[in-house]
Amino acid sequence: MKVPEVGIWFWVAKVLTTGMGETASDFLVHVMDPVVALACGGVALAAALALQFAVRRYVPWVYWTAVAMVSVFGTMAADAVHVVLGVPYVASVALFFVTLVMVFVLWYVTEKTLSIHSVDTGRRETFYWAAVLGTFALGTAAGDWTAYSLNLGYLSSGAVFAVLFGMAGAAYWRRWLGAIPAFWCAYIVTRPLGASFADWIAVSPDRGGLGWGTGVISLVLAIVIGLVVAYLSRRGGAALGSGEE
Repeated sequence: MKVPEVGIWFWVAKVLTTGMGETASDFLVHVMDPVVALACGGVALAAALALQFAVRRYVPWVYWTAVAMVSVFGTMAADAVHVVLGVPYVASVALFFVTLVMVFVLWYVTEKTLSIHSVDTGRRETFYWAAVLGTFALGTAAGDWTAYSLNLGYLSSGAVFAVLFGMAGAAYWRRWLGAIPAFWCAYIVTRPLGASFADWIAVSPDRGGLGWGTGVISLVLAIVIGLVVAYLSRRGGAALGSGEE
């Protein structure tokens, strides 16, 4: 297995990395040239994924470093589509949704499964990380769409995505939705969920936030992620409350 079991600590780590990716991306593009920041993010992501592909089993710090780098780079890339290319948020959501569906279709046609428990070959792992990158890009665009285009703001957007996350879980437990689609729906939603609350804490009051600063929040979240990953490493990479997805 190259990916972790899905349980409470999986989702905790996932939400933390999404929040850190959002604020770290915003911080980096403001303290350095955005093009340079995007290039650095791409290099860091490539290095993290190369290490992830090189290990033979799930190693918590390697895996979650890769997820964190996907979060940072995915945020930068999704923001660039809107800011640099001028693509409306709703169009970005549609674009990334179609792209993600294409990844899932190709993955399923090739491997006959979308379960992360089947990620045991290089090709399946490639599909998995392509899907992960797609979910982060889609989630970023969706969060910006609700916060800006729908004028919900960060806090209300976070609440909406928290409800959607709970609905995905409820649909699975009530057997209204299969395990695999429920997992991927929840996985997509956690991106704007974590990012919305992180933005709400970090951005200035005139933007509807608490004004703690993107740099400070990025550092705090990175430290908390490190503690969670250290805990998972001590447990041998097994998260509490694991279950099939």
